[in-house]
Amino acid sequence: MAKRRGRTIVILVVLVLVAVVVIRLFHTKSAPKHAASTAIPVEVVPATAQTVPVYLDALGTVVPYRTVTVQPMITGPLKAVLFHEGQFVKKGQLIAEIDPAPYQATLDQARAKLAQDQASLVNAELQARQYASLVAQNYTSKQQAATANATAAEDRALVQQDRASIEADRINLGYTKITAPIAGMTGILQVNAGNIVNPNLANGIVVINTLQPIAVQFSLPQQDLAQITAAMQKGAVNLVATAEGNPQTAQVLDHGVLSVLDNTVNANTGTLTLKGNFPNPKLALWPGAYVNVRTLVRSIPDAVTVPPVAVQQGPNGSFVFLVKPAAAGHKNPTVIDQPITIGYEDEQLIVVTNGVTASDRVVTEGNSRLKNGSKIKIVTQAKAGSA
Repeated sequence: MAKRRGRTIVILVVLVLVAVVVIRLFHTKSAPKHAASTAIPVEVVPATAQTVPVYLDALGTVVPYRTVTVQPMITGPLKAVLFHEGQFVKKGQLIAEIDPAPYQATLDQARAKLAQDQASLVNAELQARQYASLVAQNYTSKQQAATANATAAEDRALVQQDRASIEADRINLGYTKITAPIAGMTGILQVNAGNIVNPNLANGIVVINTLQPIAVQFSLPQQDLAQITAAMQKGAVNLVATAEGNPQTAQVLDHGVLSVLDNTVNANTGTLTLKGNFPNPKLALWPGAYVNVRTLVRSIPDAVTVPPVAVQQGPNGSFVFLVKPAAAGHKNPTVIDQPITIGYEDEQLIVVTNGVTASDRVVTEGNSRLKNGSKIKIVTQAKAGSA
């Protein structure tokens, strides 16, 4: 009896264990079916047809449109400074003055010398005419007449020399008034009034920079040369200057146009040097500052675009999950993994040249749980063009 009872207990324990194993196996097998039948919540966005601008981005340096170091042309004491540092001056505006007294005196002396030599010339020409008349009547020798003509010619040359000296002295006197050679903003004053200045000042009197308009110099890889030249052949190439940071989202400082493409590729860096002009109405661009420069080389009309988050990478290349309407008799829509061809991409959007049409809906969130044919539940549908 004890042995039978023991065998019965063993048999019951084995049956219990078998039942547990069967239940677990059944539960494990049925779980995927349940998961497969569960709709996965996703966010979707429709593909959009729009004109997409294609930019080349680079880091640039702001430089003055024009810059001039104002140097004195003569030597003398700086009598007055007629501007203040940081002032906007017009071209030709009087900004400083050198003591004119010595140069005025030199000019007066040259004028007196001219008057003296002109009087001598009048007398010499009169004598030359008299000797010429006497020679015709054989009252004097030809040698004396020739000497008189030579004296007149010498006095005539002296008069011309005096006039040239007067012109030089007049120019030097004019140099005592220093005017702005260009319109722009003055920098820090380098020499105060009272100092003796000369044409060899190391830093001049002041530096004037033209800030409106202003220029930005930047570099692009030589591989972009074909796109740049193609854009230039079509007309003005537009530029956008933005603050430092992501050029696609940073603050726009100004809009300008490309003015110069350097005629040589930098052999050391393999880059092209370019310069653009900007009107700079708000003085947002300042010489020496770094800015992002976006060069518009072309536009893609009617491009089908999707957000970058919608594009996945698989063994066969790029693809998106396209939303397919629910089949007849089914509640939930499904997705298919649609291979695509990318024509252009940036941080904001991707241009799809094949595989997606405008208004097709693509999954942007939740795609990590999806596979071809998965059922989905759309919890949010973003507006067209949003990421």
